[in-house]
Amino acid sequence: MNTVFTIGIFLCFFLQFLLLSKKQASISDRILGVWMFFIGLHLFSYYLYYLGYWDRYPHLSGIHHPFPLLHGPFLYLYVLFSLKSDQRLRWRDYLHFSPALLFYVYMIPFLFFYSAEEKLMVNHGEVDDYAGFIVFSLFAFFASGLGYAIASYRMLSRHEHLTSQNFAYSESIDMGWLKYFIWGIGMIFLVTAVVILFEWSMGVNFGFNTDLVLYVPLVGFILFLGYSGIRQKNIFADGTSQIPQIVEPKLPGEYVRSGLKTELAQQYHQKLLDYMSANKPYLEPKLSLGHLARELDISANHLSQIINQYEEKNFFDFVNTYRVNEFKQRVADPANSSYSILAIALDSGFNSKSSFNQVFKKVSGKTPSQHISGA
Repeated sequence: MNTVFTIGIFLCFFLQFLLLSKKQASISDRILGVWMFFIGLHLFSYYLYYLGYWDRYPHLSGIHHPFPLLHGPFLYLYVLFSLKSDQRLRWRDYLHFSPALLFYVYMIPFLFFYSAEEKLMVNHGEVDDYAGFIVFSLFAFFASGLGYAIASYRMLSRHEHLTSQNFAYSESIDMGWLKYFIWGIGMIFLVTAVVILFEWSMGVNFGFNTDLVLYVPLVGFILFLGYSGIRQKNIFADGTSQIPQIVEPKLPGEYVRSGLKTELAQQYHQKLLDYMSANKPYLEPKLSLGHLARELDISANHLSQIINQYEEKNFFDFVNTYRVNEFKQRVADPANSSYSILAIALDSGFNSKSSFNQVFKKVSGKTPSQHISGA
């Protein structure tokens, strides 16, 4: 068990260093780096408790008690600034950490004015000075973690919907990995809550330190989160100073009030189809709705409406259908027989092998190999 904690603590501080020293680190990178630092402190302080140092040095006890209230806000802010074009922290963003600060304020008498003997008595449950506070803290920890996890998950779901309406690629802007992280952490908190409920309310003795149900799996998730966070880029970090226009998709009934007349919409639709056939903009791997709208001299909102109404697809599926058809034409040409499937896919506008395979199967119902073999 000592090895698990040592690895976890080392990973936290090492990943923090990598994130904060990352070239052109974004606000989300810095948030994740600071979060890693606090997770490291949390693990280290609990490890001291696990080793029995609180009994030897009672003044160490309670220092990390409010730390669980930090993790939800860090998760939420990391997701928020991974998806925002405005990369500035404002004062209201810091308010998410006020509950943890209030906990420390409430604990001032214990932290600074209790003697070592009094702290030991509180830790061993021999006095009830903070018994109610401990119970309230547990509810607050789980409420904070669950609430921020739900808010972050909803934000990610909205992000997925927005990107499918505005971008024809998913590489570097896909945050699906973070959904898996949230689900994993949620399961850990749920299991921990059930264990504590049985232990405290029903007096069940599990025969092991139940705190480890939370802390041991956390080490694995630290590695997953840190590694993925280092690779992740802000969706607006495209190497240019220009921020792409993001269009909020509307429900079908809302287009009635858009102001775009049917006759003009049909003209725009035909203009779009003619441009896609003649100029093949889909060969640009990082094509966006805003970029295509500028080329067509149509507003991005109107272009989004046309694709959704007349093609009955989102922008991602609309463009990638053209890429799949381009691949089919190229792979059938004997002149391309010496090229690999991946090379032809990249020439057809796809960004990677994984996205190509996924999109091709979605559009055609077959894998690329099955299509080529005629299966």
